[in-house]
Amino acid sequence: MDTTSPAQILRNHGLNVTAPRVAVIDLVRSHPHATAEEIHTSVHERLGTVSRQAVYDSVTTLSEHGILRRIQPSHSPARYEARTGDNHHHVVCRSCGRVADVDCAVGYRPCLSASEDHGYRIEEAEVIYWGTCPTCLADDTGA
Repeated sequence: MDTTSPAQILRNHGLNVTAPRVAVIDLVRSHPHATAEEIHTSVHERLGTVSRQAVYDSVTTLSEHGILRRIQPSHSPARYEARTGDNHHHVVCRSCGRVADVDCAVGYRPCLSASEDHGYRIEEAEVIYWGTCPTCLADDTGA
Protein backbone atom coordinates (compact mmCIF):
# COMPACT_ATOMS: atom_id res chain seq x y z
CA MET A 1 0.00 0.00 0.00
CA ASP A 2 1.14 3.53 -0.76
CA THR A 3 2.40 5.17 2.43
CA THR A 4 2.53 8.68 0.96
CA SER A 5 0.55 11.05 3.15
CA PRO A 6 -2.87 12.07 1.81
CA ALA A 7 -1.77 15.72 1.87
CA GLN A 8 1.26 14.92 -0.30
CA ILE A 9 -0.85 12.86 -2.69
CA LEU A 10 -3.20 15.82 -3.12
CA ARG A 11 -0.27 18.19 -3.70
CA ASN A 12 1.28 15.76 -6.21
CA HIS A 13 -1.97 15.93 -8.20
CA GLY A 14 -2.18 19.73 -7.99
CA LEU A 15 -5.20 19.64 -5.69
CA ASN A 16 -5.93 21.76 -2.64
CA VAL A 17 -5.40 19.97 0.65
CA THR A 18 -8.71 20.03 2.52
CA ALA A 19 -9.80 18.19 5.64
CA PRO A 20 -12.59 16.29 3.81
CA ARG A 21 -10.23 15.12 1.05
CA VAL A 22 -7.60 13.97 3.53
CA ALA A 23 -10.24 12.17 5.61
CA VAL A 24 -11.73 10.51 2.51
CA ILE A 25 -8.33 9.19 1.40
CA ASP A 26 -7.58 7.88 4.91
CA LEU A 27 -10.99 6.21 5.17
CA VAL A 28 -10.86 4.56 1.74
CA ARG A 29 -7.32 3.30 2.41
CA SER A 30 -8.52 1.55 5.56
CA HIS A 31 -11.95 0.51 4.21
CA PRO A 32 -11.64 -0.36 0.53
CA HIS A 33 -14.85 -0.72 -1.48
CA ALA A 34 -16.77 1.68 0.77
CA THR A 35 -19.81 3.43 -0.65
CA ALA A 36 -20.03 7.22 -0.70
CA GLU A 37 -22.62 7.04 2.07
CA GLU A 38 -20.35 4.87 4.23
CA ILE A 39 -17.49 7.28 3.54
CA HIS A 40 -19.67 10.24 4.52
CA THR A 41 -20.76 8.60 7.79
CA SER A 42 -17.17 7.83 8.81
CA VAL A 43 -15.75 11.18 7.69
CA HIS A 44 -18.56 13.00 9.52
CA GLU A 45 -17.74 11.04 12.71
CA ARG A 46 -14.05 11.93 12.29
CA LEU A 47 -14.41 15.63 11.43
CA GLY A 48 -17.59 16.42 13.32
CA THR A 49 -19.01 18.68 10.65
CA VAL A 50 -18.79 17.89 6.98
CA SER A 51 -21.59 18.03 4.47
CA ARG A 52 -22.64 15.06 2.41
CA GLN A 53 -22.00 17.23 -0.66
CA ALA A 54 -18.38 17.89 0.40
CA VAL A 55 -17.77 14.15 0.66
CA TYR A 56 -19.47 13.41 -2.67
CA ASP A 57 -17.46 16.21 -4.32
CA SER A 58 -14.28 14.79 -2.76
CA VAL A 59 -14.80 11.22 -4.01
CA THR A 60 -15.65 12.55 -7.47
CA THR A 61 -12.56 14.78 -7.64
CA LEU A 62 -10.29 12.09 -6.21
CA SER A 63 -11.63 9.57 -8.72
CA GLU A 64 -11.24 11.97 -11.64
CA HIS A 65 -7.58 12.50 -10.68
CA GLY A 66 -6.86 8.77 -10.31
CA ILE A 67 -6.32 8.93 -6.55
CA LEU A 68 -9.35 6.72 -5.95
CA ARG A 69 -10.91 4.13 -8.20
CA ARG A 70 -14.69 4.03 -8.57
CA ILE A 71 -16.35 0.69 -9.22
CA GLN A 72 -20.04 0.01 -9.52
CA PRO A 73 -21.12 -3.62 -9.57
CA SER A 74 -24.57 -4.23 -11.03
CA HIS A 75 -27.41 -3.44 -8.59
CA SER A 76 -24.98 -1.81 -6.17
CA PRO A 77 -24.08 1.76 -5.27
CA ALA A 78 -20.71 3.02 -6.46
CA ARG A 79 -17.80 1.95 -4.29
CA TYR A 80 -14.36 3.49 -3.93
CA GLU A 81 -10.90 2.10 -3.36
CA ALA A 82 -7.39 3.50 -3.14
CA ARG A 83 -5.86 0.65 -5.14
CA THR A 84 -5.32 2.29 -8.51
CA GLY A 85 -2.96 1.93 -11.42
CA ASP A 86 -3.17 -1.82 -11.83
CA ASN A 87 -5.54 -4.12 -13.66
CA HIS A 88 -7.12 -5.96 -10.74
CA HIS A 89 -10.68 -7.22 -10.67
CA HIS A 90 -13.35 -7.85 -8.03
CA VAL A 91 -15.48 -10.63 -6.61
CA VAL A 92 -18.90 -9.69 -5.23
CA CYS A 93 -21.13 -11.71 -2.92
CA ARG A 94 -24.66 -12.00 -4.31
CA SER A 95 -26.07 -12.33 -0.78
CA CYS A 96 -24.47 -9.54 1.28
CA GLY A 97 -22.71 -7.43 -1.37
CA ARG A 98 -19.23 -7.82 0.16
CA VAL A 99 -16.50 -6.98 -2.38
CA ALA A 100 -12.94 -8.29 -2.50
CA ASP A 101 -10.02 -7.68 -4.86
CA VAL A 102 -8.87 -10.35 -7.30
CA ASP A 103 -5.49 -9.92 -8.98
CA CYS A 104 -5.40 -10.26 -12.75
CA ALA A 105 -3.53 -13.25 -14.05
CA VAL A 106 0.19 -12.55 -14.44
CA GLY A 107 1.66 -12.88 -17.92
CA TYR A 108 -0.80 -13.38 -20.75
CA ARG A 109 -3.97 -11.53 -19.88
CA PRO A 110 -6.87 -12.86 -21.95
CA CYS A 111 -9.16 -10.22 -20.46
CA LEU A 112 -7.28 -7.61 -22.51
CA SER A 113 -7.62 -9.53 -25.77
CA ALA A 114 -11.21 -8.89 -26.79
CA SER A 115 -12.66 -11.06 -29.54
CA GLU A 116 -13.53 -7.80 -31.35
CA ASP A 117 -11.88 -4.50 -30.44
CA HIS A 118 -13.86 -2.35 -32.94
CA GLY A 119 -10.69 -0.34 -33.56
CA TYR A 120 -10.19 0.61 -29.91
CA ARG A 121 -6.80 0.40 -28.20
CA ILE A 122 -7.82 -1.61 -25.13
CA GLU A 123 -5.89 -0.54 -22.03
CA GLU A 124 -7.88 -1.99 -19.16
CA ALA A 125 -10.57 -4.56 -18.53
CA GLU A 126 -13.00 -4.55 -15.65
CA VAL A 127 -14.01 -8.03 -14.62
CA ILE A 128 -16.43 -8.77 -11.81
CA TYR A 129 -16.82 -12.28 -10.49
CA TRP A 130 -20.08 -13.07 -8.71
CA GLY A 131 -20.60 -15.70 -6.03
CA THR A 132 -21.22 -16.23 -2.34
CA CYS A 133 -18.71 -15.13 0.30
CA PRO A 134 -17.48 -17.51 3.02
CA THR A 135 -19.59 -15.80 5.72
CA CYS A 136 -22.81 -16.19 3.75
CA LEU A 137 -21.89 -19.77 2.82
CA ALA A 138 -21.40 -20.58 6.53
CA ASP A 139 -24.73 -18.94 7.39
CA ASP A 140 -26.50 -21.03 4.72
CA THR A 141 -25.07 -24.31 5.98
CA GLY A 142 -25.67 -23.58 9.65
CA ALA A 143 -21.96 -23.87 10.42
